[in-house]
Amino acid sequence: MQRSEYSIASDDDFVEFEHAGAPVKGGFECSTCGYGITIARQLPRCPMCGGGLWERSPWSPFRTAPTGLRSRLD
Repeated sequence: MQRSEYSIASDDDFVEFEHAGAPVKGGFECSTCGYGITIARQLPRCPMCGGGLWERSPWSPFRTAPTGLRSRLD
């Protein structure tokens, strides 16, 4: 199997990254280790791995629901 140098993705597959230091508001996950934060200021370097790229987290009203409630909703 030959690996292509380029990958073809649709517009729906595009992931926008933010760099540490960018002014943002919302939930983000470290692109290196997956650590998640919710922030309304400049993005820091990841406190877990030191990474500097962040991906916006998908929003969900149940993302931080208590464990018992989340299991009943799934």
